[in-house]
Amino acid sequence: MVTFPRLSWQKITLKLRNPFRISYGTSEERHAHWIRLGEDEGWGEGTIPFYYHISDESMIELWDKAAQKREPFPEEVDQVSAWVGTDGPAPARAAIDLALLDRIGRKTGKALYELLDLPGPIPAPTSFTIAIDTPEAMAQMALQVTNYPVIKVKLGSDAQDVKRIAAIRRARPDAQLRVDANAGWTLDEAIQRIAELEKYNIEMIEQPLAKDQIAGLGAVQQTTSIPIVADESVQTMRDIEALAEAGVAGINLKLMKIGGLTPALQMVKRARELGLRIMLGCMVETSIGVTAMMHLSGAAEWLDLDSPLLVTNDPFSGITYDEHAFITLPPRPGIGAVKRTEM
Repeated sequence: MVTFPRLSWQKITLKLRNPFRISYGTSEERHAHWIRLGEDEGWGEGTIPFYYHISDESMIELWDKAAQKREPFPEEVDQVSAWVGTDGPAPARAAIDLALLDRIGRKTGKALYELLDLPGPIPAPTSFTIAIDTPEAMAQMALQVTNYPVIKVKLGSDAQDVKRIAAIRRARPDAQLRVDANAGWTLDEAIQRIAELEKYNIEMIEQPLAKDQIAGLGAVQQTTSIPIVADESVQTMRDIEALAEAGVAGINLKLMKIGGLTPALQMVKRARELGLRIMLGCMVETSIGVTAMMHLSGAAEWLDLDSPLLVTNDPFSGITYDEHAFITLPPRPGIGAVKRTEM
């Protein structure tokens, strides 16, 4: 742990329940950073997967500067954005943003959704992610979560993608199936494979193309009635404008790639104005970040907040899941996450 009088951070290794294979590669663990304001006034999290190419050093540099700032912490929500600023990597800014909002919530006794004047979250199911494997193994994984109504299937690695969906659909004819290609297809592959997938009743398809192919995402959308939802392509407000112009159906917001809840609120508002549908997602992160995102759920249509279900050693407790993967927020102020030893 690195400690300053006002701010500290600690690196945490998260162990995955199963090897997690997506189009970018395979991993058995991920790393998160726990951010704490002085005397535990507020907590945040800064976590980003390797394929975003953001170094720990670049995040720590920002936290170091924040720890040495002389300005007092903000006491009002509308002061948070200016205090955080726009410098540094998005996950590092997200960590500070969350910690500052958590502090204000704790001091006022308000949950974040109340503090941010958002609709109260209603328990809703998250999708549960199945990583890339053989069709047979993925079907077996789907059978292991028969109570979960929504499954997100990772694709984008090779020519067996359609066989994977066919096997899962046979195993789980009842499930809502979502596909996430993680930018793993070319334009021609996306058009061809999505045409083959349409008969399997797919609810939506995330990021079929590389993140910079925004016009291509719109071209794919024109070929199918299945909603195309941008994920890696969504990192700034300009991206949302461009995606809406291209004609995609929706966007997947993740706090760690956009810089926290404060920019997320602005993006939700603009996306709604542009007619885009909204999914709330997460990285493989702790319950701090995922619980913070759940406070926005009253403004979204799809939830993909399953990270605590995918790791074995989450040191925090926040949102809870029932046997059908319905999410409930904890009745605590601020973000609402606590250390497991403090429960």
